[in-house]
Amino acid sequence: MTSSILKIHPADSVLVALKNLPAGENLTHNGDAYTLKEGIPAKHKFYLTDMAAGTDVIMYGVLVGKTQVDVKAGSRVSTENLKHASGSYDFRGNQVDWRPPDVSHFRNAHFYGYHRHDGRVGTANYWLFIPTVFCENRNLDVIREVLQDELGYSVTEKYKSFTRELIMAQQSGKKLSDPDIPSFGATHIRSRVFKNVDGIRFLNHDGGCGGIRQDSAVLGKLLTAYANHPNVGGITILSLGCQHLQSGDLVEDIRKADPSFDKPLYVFEQQQSQSEEHLIQEAIRKTFEGLVQINRLERKPASLDQLTVGVKCGGSDGFSGITANPAVGYCADLLVALGAKVLLAEFPELCGVEQELIDRCVDETTARKFIRLMREYEAAAARSGSGFDMNPSPGNIRDGLITDAMKSAGAAKKGGTSLVQDVLDYTEPATKAGLSLVCTPGNDVEATTGQAASGATLILFTTGLGTPTGNPVCPTIKISTNTVLARRMPDIIDIDTGAIIEGSKTLEQMGQEILSYCIQAASGEIVPKAVLLNQDDFIPWKRGVSL
Repeated sequence: MTSSILKIHPADSVLVALKNLPAGENLTHNGDAYTLKEGIPAKHKFYLTDMAAGTDVIMYGVLVGKTQVDVKAGSRVSTENLKHASGSYDFRGNQVDWRPPDVSHFRNAHFYGYHRHDGRVGTANYWLFIPTVFCENRNLDVIREVLQDELGYSVTEKYKSFTRELIMAQQSGKKLSDPDIPSFGATHIRSRVFKNVDGIRFLNHDGGCGGIRQDSAVLGKLLTAYANHPNVGGITILSLGCQHLQSGDLVEDIRKADPSFDKPLYVFEQQQSQSEEHLIQEAIRKTFEGLVQINRLERKPASLDQLTVGVKCGGSDGFSGITANPAVGYCADLLVALGAKVLLAEFPELCGVEQELIDRCVDETTARKFIRLMREYEAAAARSGSGFDMNPSPGNIRDGLITDAMKSAGAAKKGGTSLVQDVLDYTEPATKAGLSLVCTPGNDVEATTGQAASGATLILFTTGLGTPTGNPVCPTIKISTNTVLARRMPDIIDIDTGAIIEGSKTLEQMGQEILSYCIQAASGEIVPKAVLLNQDDFIPWKRGVSL
């Protein structure tokens, strides 16, 4: 893209500014001339024609809002003159004849993963600590500090070293801002003891007791899914003993979900232990034995149809639906054409594009399930006095995403253009090749937590504003929508799609680059920034209203 403005769809009634545009500037697009009534910041939009109050506004070819006042051509789209609106939807039969992209470049490609007994292939080999109740979080924190430090998985040593430098400076009478105090002191990172164990992960949470019994039941399903995840090699469960979510029930559910379950699994009940010290020592001892066992596993070749990739956006901006999301969408189409699974979540951020997705469903049963889940979710939000229209954050709005439908139309691009093969409720496992829609909130961590529960072994996470979100068991790859962000936050960004705006790369080229990165990350050849930083975010959804 070399122009300063962009019309995304022929039916659109707004144009997007690709750079800051001053008031009074004269622009042309497809032979039509426009004069800007006011300055239009990059990522924001301006109206193509004069519109009376109550007029439908179209972007991405769908209804994204209605004007609240009379607006002039060349004026900026804002929360003052545009309010959320979306079209009605219902099943009307499959309307899409999908043509897969050319995958000849990847036809014989493979990744190196951990082959599990159930036929699935993990992109990592983690040991997982699961508390059945929030009362065990403190014990998990103690074990985390010990095991990650001693076994070579810690990322905090540089901060500890820096703090020691400050202590020595203070004791010697130096000012803490003296330039000769290094930003980070000399560090010694322990080498990894178990070369085939990619990490030790901890699912701290605030559930398992209190609340309502349904919350504990949903949490049990979530923890069961994580225990059975292909990226997990072994599990330690810590339980208090008296909580709603009983450890015996959780173990039974884990084995019921996979009758041939063969991972090392250890359970410790604090109320049956001699002391807290004894509980922690025994948990560490048995876990160490399990780590020795799963360290015998080695990565082996696997075809790309063994990948399950979640697609997610967070900290979105006005370029999300133009660069990173459609580039990930092209990668998603490549994956689908290769027989892999792709998971598109965030139901509040599909508001306004429901009809498009329904038209892509392979059959009426699939479409009806999506319709039911969307309407139930939206109705629950309305009963609470909220609604999908309240989804955009202040950061979204500042960077050009004025309504939820506008945000959603760009967000849905992550799922590509293939047919919808399945619709999954929260914690339901993905079993069908191709694109599945997964019912989760739009909240970044609740959504990625749910995608991993459905079996995602990698997550492609696009961002325009920057977010440090990761997942305990699913390597999360961060993709920036713009080069400014990638340069400002290089510690969290893995891939920059800003070249699309600059015109040096196409969406298709970026999509292929993203898939190539996925193959390397799935093989352990590249470690995504979120994994390097131990960004292990985990928030169970209690099925309340969360946007």
